[in-house]
Amino acid sequence: MPNSNSKVVLAPPPAEEESAGEVKSSARKMIRVALISITLVCVWLTVRFPFQAESGLEYLLNGPNSVNPQTLHLRGEFVESNLGSNEDADGGVTVRMIAEQYLFVPQCVVVPSGVPIRFRITSADVVHKLTISGTEDQIKAVPGYVVETRLQFPRAGVYEMPCHEFCGPGHYTMRSRLIAVPPEAFRNLSREARRDCALQ
Repeated sequence: MPNSNSKVVLAPPPAEEESAGEVKSSARKMIRVALISITLVCVWLTVRFPFQAESGLEYLLNGPNSVNPQTLHLRGEFVESNLGSNEDADGGVTVRMIAEQYLFVPQCVVVPSGVPIRFRITSADVVHKLTISGTEDQIKAVPGYVVETRLQFPRAGVYEMPCHEFCGPGHYTMRSRLIAVPPEAFRNLSREARRDCALQ
């Protein structure tokens, strides 16, 4: 008969069983980490990569024309006083614009007809696409980069310039105008009048 004071001592599980349990637990953790990593890469590829690729392409096409979207208005070529159309030394005209939710700055520019126009645009927030009515011209504004294109308007007229890249709930109100005037009339306009169509 066993002694009532005796204790039953259970033998510890063999070391191999503990090792197998730890290996299984460690393998599960590694599988979870791998699945989370793959999920994050997939999300990045579907959400962020197209924008990065497009931005990189713009950078390759336009050279080192990079800007800081957060300081556009503070210094550099896109300060407010430098926006709009300006005459170049070679007789051409440069137009500088900023696209931001939900407007183009300036909202109206005046350019001379029949003169080469160098258009430089950037974005302060997201990708926008300025389209020029009556033409097939489209200019994509990409945050962080200055996109440059050359245009020419053969005759005087008013050109509406809506945004054709969905940029948020106010996208449909994002519009600008360009007014092409004869070169003599353009030269007679003040710098402010070239940026403010209301002064026409």
